[in-house]
Amino acid sequence: MRNFYREDVNLLELLKSRLPKDFFQWADGELEKLGAFTAGTMDERAVHTDREGQPRLIRYDKMGKEVSHVWLNEGYRQTVEETYNTGIVGYIHKEIPELRVKGNYVYAFAQGYLVSHAEPGFYCPITLTKATAYLLDHYGSDELKEAFLPHVLSTGETKLYEGATFLTERQGGSDVGANETTAVKEGDHYRISGEKYFASNAGACGVAMVLARMENAPEGTKGLSLFLVPWEENRLEGRLRIRRLKDKLGVRAVPSAEVEFEGAKAYLVGDPAKGFSYMMEALNLSRVSNAVASLGIMRRSFLEAKDYASEREAFGSKLTSYPMVQSTLSRMAAKQEMELKAMFEVIARMDKVMGKETKHAVTVEEEALFRLYVAILKKETAEQAVEFTHEAIEMHGGNGYIEDFVTPRLLRDAQVLTVWEGTANILGLEVLRLIGKYQVDELFVHEMKERLHEVKDETWVTVIKEELGKLKDKISKMKTLSPDLQTYYSKTVAKDFCAIFESVVAVESLEEGSSRDRAVALAYLNNVWNSDEISSEPADLQLFSEMF
Repeated sequence: MRNFYREDVNLLELLKSRLPKDFFQWADGELEKLGAFTAGTMDERAVHTDREGQPRLIRYDKMGKEVSHVWLNEGYRQTVEETYNTGIVGYIHKEIPELRVKGNYVYAFAQGYLVSHAEPGFYCPITLTKATAYLLDHYGSDELKEAFLPHVLSTGETKLYEGATFLTERQGGSDVGANETTAVKEGDHYRISGEKYFASNAGACGVAMVLARMENAPEGTKGLSLFLVPWEENRLEGRLRIRRLKDKLGVRAVPSAEVEFEGAKAYLVGDPAKGFSYMMEALNLSRVSNAVASLGIMRRSFLEAKDYASEREAFGSKLTSYPMVQSTLSRMAAKQEMELKAMFEVIARMDKVMGKETKHAVTVEEEALFRLYVAILKKETAEQAVEFTHEAIEMHGGNGYIEDFVTPRLLRDAQVLTVWEGTANILGLEVLRLIGKYQVDELFVHEMKERLHEVKDETWVTVIKEELGKLKDKISKMKTLSPDLQTYYSKTVAKDFCAIFESVVAVESLEEGSSRDRAVALAYLNNVWNSDEISSEPADLQLFSEMF
């Protein structure tokens, strides 16, 4: 029987290197169970949810009363219970009973990565619940935390409240400052009125984190405050309604809705002047989740392509005997594995930058670099997830386009990841802001050079240093341009940042890992920097046997 964890040697080794020994020994057993669950039962339920068991809106009950109830199939409900009980959200913020220590993002995102092999649609609500837990734990009052946090962090000991974060409004979209939802004070709480146009996990959540504008608040994002809205209480009182569920291309497991609030009861979270700032912190968490989901889809796409090519015969030979197929599989494996290493390096930083106990000690420079890495990897992984699903479909030929195979669902689920949590354009603008405000390009070049200084492989160090110089020159020229033209080049610069960052991770792997790790790193580096060369011994073909 397939096990997504045990088969991923790269994941296992990087967790062994990043988790304390006792923690890893415990996590190894837990992830083995999750790896079997995601490859088996969860995957089977995901097929049903996607094809026949999608969420449905029950607008009225049998007596004609508006209820705005969202129906979820029983298998999906079981997946919710079983997955949250593993601590995928809870153990980020509370102790693991067996270890008597709090968990961390490295472990939680390893869980999310495995879930995304099977059901990226379900990983969206998990992400929203993580963001809700973060906001409530960091900025909620003691009273709010006492009332709601145990439910959001539940691992089976109390009723689970899944979370949601509602930002988008019809007139604003990415321009959150145009939001019009209002909040009016009433005693110890507020009344929220307005509309949220793309509200994921609506009807399934127990609490929603909502941005709204208080009376006499300034326009734009500075006037937005953050509120916790209990879902079921307001639904039963008719204070909120779901206008409709979105008919989405993919990730059909998660109900995404248009929600109307009519005096819904809500509680202020934190400083009323910092609501947008709080949400932007949570957005970085969600962007990491988005990248992890992309990497999960990339890995599943690679596995499907490899398995099919290993079994399928054409013209008298297995597909894996042909150079073009070997090249495709080598490139997919190298890219996915190096990107996973790079992403978990960023996640390890996240435990410091976004940790409740460590956040106060983070420097401005550390936070700026973290935001840069999150932006460039979110953009790159999302685009690669779509590319990988395309490659998996092509490897299957006509079968890859048939819904009997998982490949069409992977493509449909991957496409939204380029949109959720910021499109490539939005992420390009983020990179520009970081360059302009924090000179993050200089911080990046300095950090990469310091790391390269420790590497002995002069050949590849020279190549990457040259690319660093080119990037530095490109950004210097870009800074002389008008603001509009700078945005034109922002996505190209973001891609350059990412290629260099991943390449530094790769050259470090040349010295730190096994012979297979070295083969993967060399395949990656050659694919990035030598792919246009005509050679009698292409690197990805020469390294194929060692990688597989």
